[in-house]
Amino acid sequence: MPDQIWTVWWAWIALGVALGVIDLVMPGFIFLGFAIGAAVTGGLIGIGILGSAGLPLVLLVFAVLSLVAWVALIRVLGRRPGQEKIWDRDINDNP
Repeated sequence: MPDQIWTVWWAWIALGVALGVIDLVMPGFIFLGFAIGAAVTGGLIGIGILGSAGLPLVLLVFAVLSLVAWVALIRVLGRRPGQEKIWDRDINDNP
């Protein structure tokens, strides 16, 4: 029986690369979290930890890894103090 696509490690790595490229043209770190999750999932399949897992388990691992990567990215690269501009008057107000 041929391998299913979710059990092929390079397919997950390719998905990670594609999501990383999408993140380059989109603002934020949303797709980058998914890209990291897909790449780590591909690595886990490649070294044999998820080699014989079914689709639900692989998708669960991908979702959890993506969430952890996204939270870590927000913590490390997120908004810094003083980065946002606070407006104290409206442009239409007369001085």
